[in-house]
Amino acid sequence: MSLEEHLLAKKDVELQLDEAMERERENMNARDELQKELENATDYVLELEEKVYKANKTSLELLKQLKDAEVEIETLKQYIIDLKQRIAVYIPVKEDAIDKKLAEFINNYPERSKLKIMFMRESEGVYQFGTKRVAVKVEKDAIKIRVGGGYLSIDEFLDQYTPVELEKLERKDPLKRFSEKVAIQKTIVNAGVRESSPVARSPGRQSPVRKQAI
Repeated sequence: MSLEEHLLAKKDVELQLDEAMERERENMNARDELQKELENATDYVLELEEKVYKANKTSLELLKQLKDAEVEIETLKQYIIDLKQRIAVYIPVKEDAIDKKLAEFINNYPERSKLKIMFMRESEGVYQFGTKRVAVKVEKDAIKIRVGGGYLSIDEFLDQYTPVELEKLERKDPLKRFSEKVAIQKTIVNAGVRESSPVARSPGRQSPVRKQAI
């Protein structure tokens, strides 16, 4: 091999070596980038795991609070039931099944303010409701009240007859009647005063002459 060929071969080997070293540097850089990405991914996974752990812990705490709240709600419900039993507004006759059912309805009525007229027991199944005397029965665990030739449910009866009986009671109220009488008398007196009071006359205008009966 001539010297020129030997130099060309050497130069070619050096070129290949440079290229190999360049690829090695690129591989090293790529490896460093991958290492950084792997470290970042590891940190991200650890952060997610911590968030999941905290979320699970919070969920368990909320679940415990929910169970405690459910227990508290049940306790309050029982307290309300006991309280209703203590402040019963209607005391039934023990041996009267109809009266017991009616007492249960009245004492557990959600809006007691609407029960402005009370049932007054006269005998078994017979009650006075305001000025109205009614027959009451229990049918399939429901309270029925006889009206005319048929029966109404107790809710229908209250809706229909409470306003009527309240109006009757108001008409019979002596204080209300006295107030109405005073109001009527005041109206009559005021009307008489207006009729007898002088009418203001405008300048240059004569008042009409009233004819007197002969």
